Amino acid sequence: MSAQEGLLGAVVVASNRAAAGVYEDTTGPLLTAFLDELGFAVGDPVVVPDGEPVGAAIGAHIAAGARVVLTTGGTGLTPTDLTPEVTRPLLDREIPGIAEAIRAAGVAKGVPTAMLSRGLAGLAGECLVINLPGSRGGVKDAIEVLRPVLEHAVEQSVGSDH
Repeated sequence: MSAQEGLLGAVVVASNRAAAGVYEDTTGPLLTAFLDELGFAVGDPVVVPDGEPVGAAIGAHIAAGARVVLTTGGTGLTPTDLTPEVTRPLLDREIPGIAEAIRAAGVAKGVPTAMLSRGLAGLAGECLVINLPGSRGGVKDAIEVLRPVLEHAVEQSVGSDH
Protein backbone atom coordinates (compact mmCIF):
# COMPACT_ATOMS: atom_id res chain seq x y z
CA MET A 1 0.00 0.00 0.00
CA SER A 2 1.32 3.40 -0.99
CA ALA A 3 2.03 6.06 1.63
CA GLN A 4 -0.31 8.29 -0.42
CA GLU A 5 -3.26 5.87 -0.24
CA GLY A 6 -6.43 7.88 0.26
CA LEU A 7 -4.75 11.30 0.08
CA LEU A 8 -6.57 13.70 -2.21
CA GLY A 9 -4.99 14.59 -5.54
CA ALA A 10 -6.34 16.79 -8.31
CA VAL A 11 -5.71 17.73 -11.93
CA VAL A 12 -6.51 21.10 -13.50
CA VAL A 13 -6.35 21.51 -17.29
CA ALA A 14 -5.85 25.05 -18.61
CA SER A 15 -7.22 25.19 -22.14
CA ASN A 16 -9.54 27.73 -23.74
CA ARG A 17 -10.40 25.37 -26.59
CA ALA A 18 -10.96 22.24 -24.49
CA ALA A 19 -13.04 24.24 -22.00
CA ALA A 20 -15.17 25.51 -24.92
CA GLY A 21 -15.65 21.96 -26.26
CA VAL A 22 -13.63 22.56 -29.44
CA TYR A 23 -11.69 19.38 -28.70
CA GLU A 24 -11.38 16.85 -25.91
CA ASP A 25 -8.43 17.25 -23.57
CA THR A 26 -6.11 14.24 -23.54
CA THR A 27 -3.50 15.46 -21.03
CA GLY A 28 -5.64 15.49 -17.89
CA PRO A 29 -6.46 11.77 -18.08
CA LEU A 30 -2.72 10.96 -18.24
CA LEU A 31 -2.21 12.86 -14.99
CA THR A 32 -5.22 11.41 -13.19
CA ALA A 33 -4.04 7.91 -14.13
CA PHE A 34 -0.57 8.74 -12.76
CA LEU A 35 -1.96 10.03 -9.45
CA ASP A 36 -4.29 7.04 -9.20
CA GLU A 37 -1.34 4.71 -9.80
CA LEU A 38 0.44 6.33 -6.84
CA GLY A 39 -2.59 5.75 -4.64
CA PHE A 40 -4.06 9.24 -4.51
CA ALA A 41 -7.85 9.65 -4.44
CA VAL A 42 -8.36 11.65 -7.63
CA GLY A 43 -11.46 12.57 -9.57
CA ASP A 44 -11.82 13.61 -13.19
CA PRO A 45 -9.64 16.45 -14.44
CA VAL A 46 -11.17 19.92 -14.15
CA VAL A 47 -10.95 21.65 -17.55
CA VAL A 48 -11.08 25.45 -17.38
CA PRO A 49 -10.20 28.39 -19.64
CA ASP A 50 -6.74 29.93 -19.31
CA GLY A 51 -6.10 32.62 -16.73
CA GLU A 52 -7.96 33.29 -13.51
CA PRO A 53 -10.23 30.21 -13.75
CA VAL A 54 -7.06 28.12 -13.38
CA GLY A 55 -6.13 29.91 -10.16
CA ALA A 56 -9.68 29.53 -8.86
CA ALA A 57 -9.66 25.78 -9.61
CA ILE A 58 -6.26 25.28 -7.94
CA GLY A 59 -7.42 27.29 -4.91
CA ALA A 60 -10.63 25.25 -4.64
CA HIS A 61 -8.66 21.99 -4.61
CA ILE A 62 -6.27 23.35 -1.97
CA ALA A 63 -9.24 24.45 0.16
CA ALA A 64 -10.79 20.98 -0.25
CA GLY A 65 -7.68 19.37 1.25
CA ALA A 66 -5.78 18.20 -1.82
CA ARG A 67 -2.21 17.19 -1.06
CA VAL A 68 -1.13 17.48 -4.69
CA VAL A 69 -2.53 19.50 -7.59
CA LEU A 70 -1.05 18.97 -11.04
CA THR A 71 -1.91 21.48 -13.74
CA THR A 72 -1.39 21.11 -17.47
CA GLY A 73 -1.36 23.92 -19.98
CA GLY A 74 -1.02 27.68 -19.86
CA THR A 75 2.74 27.69 -19.25
CA GLY A 76 3.90 28.96 -22.64
CA LEU A 77 4.47 32.40 -24.09
CA THR A 78 1.13 33.28 -25.67
CA PRO A 79 -0.80 36.18 -24.13
CA THR A 80 -3.39 33.80 -22.62
CA ASP A 81 -0.77 31.50 -21.01
CA LEU A 82 -1.16 32.72 -17.42
CA THR A 83 -0.96 29.55 -15.33
CA PRO A 84 2.29 30.59 -13.57
CA GLU A 85 0.87 34.04 -12.84
CA VAL A 86 -2.27 32.65 -11.19
CA THR A 87 -0.34 29.89 -9.39
CA ARG A 88 2.41 32.00 -7.80
CA PRO A 89 0.13 33.97 -5.41
CA LEU A 90 -1.25 30.68 -4.05
CA LEU A 91 2.19 29.34 -3.12
CA ASP A 92 3.83 29.77 0.26
CA ARG A 93 7.16 28.40 -0.98
CA GLU A 94 8.41 27.67 -4.47
CA ILE A 95 10.33 24.50 -5.37
CA PRO A 96 12.24 25.59 -8.48
CA GLY A 97 14.13 22.31 -8.88
CA ILE A 98 10.97 20.44 -9.89
CA ALA A 99 10.08 22.85 -12.69
CA GLU A 100 13.72 23.03 -13.80
CA ALA A 101 13.94 19.23 -13.98
CA ILE A 102 10.76 19.04 -16.06
CA ARG A 103 12.11 21.59 -18.54
CA ALA A 104 15.52 19.88 -18.66
CA ALA A 105 13.93 16.48 -19.34
CA GLY A 106 12.11 17.85 -22.38
CA VAL A 107 15.23 19.50 -23.75
CA ALA A 108 17.22 16.29 -23.17
CA LYS A 109 14.64 14.38 -25.23
CA GLY A 110 15.27 16.68 -28.18
CA VAL A 111 12.45 19.18 -27.59
CA PRO A 112 14.27 22.52 -27.39
CA THR A 113 10.99 24.42 -26.95
CA ALA A 114 10.61 22.72 -23.54
CA MET A 115 12.86 25.48 -22.17
CA LEU A 116 10.11 27.98 -22.99
CA SER A 117 7.73 26.47 -20.42
CA ARG A 118 7.29 28.85 -17.50
CA GLY A 119 5.70 26.32 -15.16
CA LEU A 120 6.15 26.62 -11.41
CA ALA A 121 6.17 24.16 -8.54
CA GLY A 122 5.69 24.88 -4.88
CA LEU A 123 3.81 24.37 -1.65
CA ALA A 124 0.52 25.98 -0.73
CA GLY A 125 0.32 24.96 2.90
CA GLU A 126 0.58 21.16 2.78
CA CYS A 127 -0.44 20.95 -0.90
CA LEU A 128 2.17 20.42 -3.59
CA VAL A 129 1.22 22.35 -6.75
CA ILE A 130 3.06 21.66 -10.02
CA ASN A 131 2.45 23.32 -13.40
CA LEU A 132 3.12 21.03 -16.37
CA PRO A 133 3.20 21.79 -20.08
CA GLY A 134 0.02 21.38 -22.11
CA SER A 135 1.25 18.84 -24.66
CA ARG A 136 0.88 15.07 -24.28
CA GLY A 137 4.62 14.65 -24.81
CA GLY A 138 5.42 17.29 -22.20
CA VAL A 139 3.06 15.66 -19.71
CA LYS A 140 4.55 12.21 -20.32
CA ASP A 141 8.08 13.60 -19.82
CA ALA A 142 6.98 15.37 -16.64
CA ILE A 143 5.41 12.20 -15.24
CA GLU A 144 8.73 10.41 -15.65
CA VAL A 145 10.48 13.26 -13.81
CA LEU A 146 7.92 13.23 -11.01
CA ARG A 147 7.55 9.46 -10.61
CA PRO A 148 10.62 8.95 -8.35
CA VAL A 149 10.08 12.09 -6.18
CA LEU A 150 6.39 12.98 -5.93
CA GLU A 151 5.52 10.72 -3.01
CA HIS A 152 8.60 11.84 -1.06
CA ALA A 153 7.80 15.51 -1.73
CA VAL A 154 4.21 15.07 -0.51
CA GLU A 155 5.46 13.32 2.64
CA GLN A 156 8.01 16.06 3.27
CA SER A 157 5.35 18.77 2.96
CA VAL A 158 3.96 17.70 6.34
CA GLY A 159 7.37 17.18 7.97
CA SER A 160 7.78 13.42 7.63
CA ASP A 161 11.27 12.08 8.19
CA HIS A 162 13.60 11.56 5.26
